[in-house]
Amino acid sequence: MKTDTIAAIATAIVPQQGSVGIVRVSGAEAMAIAQMLFQSAGRQVWESHRILYGQIRRPDTGQMVDEALLLLMLAPRSYTREDVVEFHCHGGIIAVQQVLQLCLEQGARLAEPGEFTLRAFLNGRLDLTQAESIADLVGAQSPQAAQTALAGIQGKLSQPIRQLRSTCLEILAEVEARIDFEDDLPPLDESWVKVQLEQVLVAVEQVLATADRGELLRSGLKVAIVGRPNVGKSSLLNAWSRSDRAIVTDLPGTTRDVVESQLVVGGIPVKVLDTAGIRETTDQVEKMGVARSRSAVESADLVLLTIDAQAGWTAADQEIYQQVRHRPLILVINKIDLVAAQALPSKLEAIASLEIKQMVKTAAAQDRGIEDLEQAILATAGLLQAANLDLAINQRQSAALTRTQMALAQVQQTIAQQLPLDFWTIDLRAAIQALGEITGEEITESVLNQIFSRFCIGK
Repeated sequence: MKTDTIAAIATAIVPQQGSVGIVRVSGAEAMAIAQMLFQSAGRQVWESHRILYGQIRRPDTGQMVDEALLLLMLAPRSYTREDVVEFHCHGGIIAVQQVLQLCLEQGARLAEPGEFTLRAFLNGRLDLTQAESIADLVGAQSPQAAQTALAGIQGKLSQPIRQLRSTCLEILAEVEARIDFEDDLPPLDESWVKVQLEQVLVAVEQVLATADRGELLRSGLKVAIVGRPNVGKSSLLNAWSRSDRAIVTDLPGTTRDVVESQLVVGGIPVKVLDTAGIRETTDQVEKMGVARSRSAVESADLVLLTIDAQAGWTAADQEIYQQVRHRPLILVINKIDLVAAQALPSKLEAIASLEIKQMVKTAAAQDRGIEDLEQAILATAGLLQAANLDLAINQRQSAALTRTQMALAQVQQTIAQQLPLDFWTIDLRAAIQALGEITGEEITESVLNQIFSRFCIGK
């Protein structure tokens, strides 16, 4: 592991925005660099976990660079378990960049992406699941995603994984003991091994079941609103997002491009795409909008096929349905406020013969039916329980657990075939290896580099 001193800007820097910018320094020379650059006011005590007020000055000329606060955190009571200092400067671009440059001139080097958290992992402050949860928290797009990330930081994933690995190690120890000391120990309790393996497999399957929902918490759900021109797609988006994101008029073809809105539904981030009305047209600009609408359908996780309750199910609706029926689909019957309740069934008779499982009635102009629509989206995407998630694994963790599952299933098959104990140990070790990769107890440098390269610089 590299033991040099690293530095980076630890806050987002935007011109003319943000009142505070932080430069973080970690390593053996962190305190010395702080003492070279920071002149504290009065007789403040330089000790761990204190905040000092003063000025940052150039060591060669004494010129003041910024008025700032200095936060001192000495090892091992710091994020990296190394000496860490943070310069809390004025926000913007110039001040923090000048302070960072001064730190580099005093011997620090620019930190690589995720290197602070990597050092926290290598120094034993975090395991790998907690480190990945920190990245998830930084990138969370919804309160539920943030809550799940916090659960990961608190060890809600690493604790059960460690317990599963401990059980597998216990089984392996019992098996290897019989191989090495066959004459000195009683026969292996095969029924005990079978019970332990089955319990581990059940627990692995339970954790694996969170993979799809975890991916949705992180990346969100993409929903495309499609339909004929002037069926109320833009009104639906505006009512749903509580803002005038899309232009609403009585003229067909008003939306010429895809309009995006970011929402949170049941704790899940949702990107809603309001598309141009799909129809045949000679208008070249509208043709481009229709083409983008079809592209949005192909990239969406879910399609909201919207029709006009006044017009009922038309031949144009049928044509659009044929284009989108291969996608997960909800039929949205909009403008129900303009149709008498007794007249609606006759207008929708043709729908009965279609393969549409979810239908929602809305009056977007009156903000009616939005909650029903959200419930239908969650039900269609299988997310009704997502709001109660305590943990959610990522793709890397899912792949390791899948290998664990396959290895343990192979152990069961080996036992059933009455093969020698040596064969049991091969797949037991593979399962232990895979579980260790999740928490970082068994991990390669290349995998670590791949994981932490996705972090932001300064974290």
